[in-house]
Amino acid sequence: MAALARWCYRHRLVVLLLWLGALFGLGAGGTSAGTAYSDVFSLPDTDSARAGDLMEKAFPRSSGDTDTVVWKVDEGSVRDASVRSRMVPALRDIGELEGVGRVSDPYAPDGAAQVSRDGRIAYAQVTFTEQANAVDKAVIEDLVERAKDAERDGLTVELGGQAIARTQEPPTGTAELVGIAAAAVILFLAFGSVFAMLLPIVTAVAGVGTGMMSTTLLSHVTDVPEVAPLLGSLIGLGVGIDYALFIVTRHRRGIQRGASPEEAAVTALNTSGRAVLFAGGTVCIALAGMLVMNMRFLDGVVVATSLTVVLSVLAATTLLPALLGLLGMRVLSRRQRRRLAAAGPEPKETTTGLAARWSAYVQRRPRGTAAVAVVVMAVLAIPVFSLRLGASDQGNQPASTTTRQAYDLLAEGFGPGFNGPLQVVVDGGDAAGLARQIEGVDGVAQVAALPPANGVSVIQVVPTTSPQSAETDRLIDRLRDEVIPAAGAEAHVGGVTAVFKDFATITGDRLPYFVATIIALGFLLLLVAFRSLVVPLTAAVMNLVAAAASFGVLVAIFQWGWGAEALGFGKEGPITSFLPVIMLSLLFGLSMDYQVFLVSRMHEEWVHTKDNARAVRVGLAETSRVINCAALIMISVFSAFVLSGDTEGAMAGIGLAAAVALDAFILRTALVPAAMHLLGRSNWWLPAGLEKRLPHLAVEPAEPAPAAPAAEEGPASVVHGFVRTADGDPVVGAAVTLLAKGGRQLDRVTALADGSYVLSVPGPGTYLLAATAAGHGSRAAHVVVADGPLTYDLQLADEGVDVVN
Repeated sequence: MAALARWCYRHRLVVLLLWLGALFGLGAGGTSAGTAYSDVFSLPDTDSARAGDLMEKAFPRSSGDTDTVVWKVDEGSVRDASVRSRMVPALRDIGELEGVGRVSDPYAPDGAAQVSRDGRIAYAQVTFTEQANAVDKAVIEDLVERAKDAERDGLTVELGGQAIARTQEPPTGTAELVGIAAAAVILFLAFGSVFAMLLPIVTAVAGVGTGMMSTTLLSHVTDVPEVAPLLGSLIGLGVGIDYALFIVTRHRRGIQRGASPEEAAVTALNTSGRAVLFAGGTVCIALAGMLVMNMRFLDGVVVATSLTVVLSVLAATTLLPALLGLLGMRVLSRRQRRRLAAAGPEPKETTTGLAARWSAYVQRRPRGTAAVAVVVMAVLAIPVFSLRLGASDQGNQPASTTTRQAYDLLAEGFGPGFNGPLQVVVDGGDAAGLARQIEGVDGVAQVAALPPANGVSVIQVVPTTSPQSAETDRLIDRLRDEVIPAAGAEAHVGGVTAVFKDFATITGDRLPYFVATIIALGFLLLLVAFRSLVVPLTAAVMNLVAAAASFGVLVAIFQWGWGAEALGFGKEGPITSFLPVIMLSLLFGLSMDYQVFLVSRMHEEWVHTKDNARAVRVGLAETSRVINCAALIMISVFSAFVLSGDTEGAMAGIGLAAAVALDAFILRTALVPAAMHLLGRSNWWLPAGLEKRLPHLAVEPAEPAPAAPAAEEGPASVVHGFVRTADGDPVVGAAVTLLAKGGRQLDRVTALADGSYVLSVPGPGTYLLAATAAGHGSRAAHVVVADGPLTYDLQLADEGVDVVN
């Protein structure tokens, strides 16, 4: 890692040109090839899939997308001459647009079924010559304008369908730009430097940009769903900025401690860069866990999101050191550069303020802290017990959109089930007899048998309830389990509503296996990394708690509708079927990142001191600031995806933002350290037999310890003195430790009955002296040893905070 960082730092112009070439090359290729996204929701060996296969055989699908124009009169009938005189010319003009193949006119002789029973609502179906994504957006906008021109007082015209929905989408990249702007503000406040603020953003944009363009090209060779690029950019921006943040923070710290910019960059990549590699690999492994679900739709999501994460890690480990080489000392703010020139390097960074005070508070009151955190998470998790998986449609969009109003008008005029009819596909047999039996089933509003083709008949069934209703799901089960078998027919229930129901059912059935897979994987990774059984077990429980609470937030907002309309999320409905799988994968990966950064520092302190209380307190005090800063960036990026104009994107953004907030601010900074204080030394327990068999994995190697002083610098010496309280009483049994500047333990003794101690020193130099004792606050200080012995007394208070990292 060090060699790669040094090469990229020294050959920065070459690295920049390679990245620019990749961005422009992939961008040109993606623009030229266009997109070929494919939402393949069908599942093998399901009833809806068999119905779809029969439909393909008998009625080959037309190549064009079909949208709807709906109009309603406040008084009178849509058949009135005043209404016809406005709508007929409008429909004729729409039919003349380039790209429009056919318009079904309710005023035609065979269009009576397209007028509601009360005569106040009618609709026309517009069939394009291509699918919705391929239709020129200018044509769609012209269509909407011509339809809306027919409106007048008392006559409302609305439009629905996939192509029409494209006119309501915000400008491409709006969500990403808002997220990046919010991240920029947080980074500037954290670094105090415009150049340092730009580094993580430029790095993340490079990774996400190449990832999105690569996904566009991959859509031509494999099935990539339309939501995959959105999810890829969402997770790519979040992890890309965070990974660069960790590396830049370590780089700046190295310069402030006296290292040259090049050596600081190499050290940062060899330490935090290794952690980034581990974290990125963990996220990709978690995403690959979705393959356990065996769903073609999710396979494309895995490809897009994993590719974006890989390229984000590549940008952080190659492009970022090149950018650090360009900036040099300017990665620090002007004030920091002046301070460094005037006062010299900082011998050791200190942790003071809120982070240190909070860490000390958690140590003093672990039971109370843990209890409050558990109560908060449990309350937020309550709604998850009513979680219902399904699919969102245009009925869930904000009430102000024309697609939502068209959906509501069709439901008003033709029944709630009109927006999601079922298709009972009969392979031979008596379709008419089956249709008569279906008519008498509770929950059926309308039945229409279409003429057979190639021995296959289709019965269109309109439920009395909406496509997302639980009653519609029960109707599908009744038709499959009771009505069709009783009729003795070879028939299958299909249609979009049935496909989504089967998708939700399969997802729910396979979800426990998926959860078990990613939890077991996380347990094994942390077991190897931290040589402990309790740490990975705690992390697994915390991941489940975070998932339950974040899904509780999702259910309350999107399924129960608490504030959904007010926040612009639209009408309540079921949680999108594939969202739990994607969210759990991402949450697992991100939680592992935070767990690794938090516990690795605790583990390092534990190895040096064997003092669990100190290890947990110091680890929390030193890492909570960067974890919270990283979490704020992710929350900002994820929340901005509410502006994506996509319901699934809004759900994923809110769900992941809630998950990261709960994970970072409650679990990692409160519940995890509180639990580790309560568990004590058992946190680091590992059976001896297992210790010998486990491979060794260095997540983030410690910074190199300073070389031992040369012989000519002076002979070995000692530091000695007394450990006393503020009243002057000796502290019996205090543990006194001497550490090198790099954190390596040199000597450790226990104070005698009179509080005295003596530590061996290898030679002159600056060292860290630390003392801990039960019932007293820890104390640490830098000591400078000259040629002879050094006398240094340590004073411990009843309660205190170790302010030295």
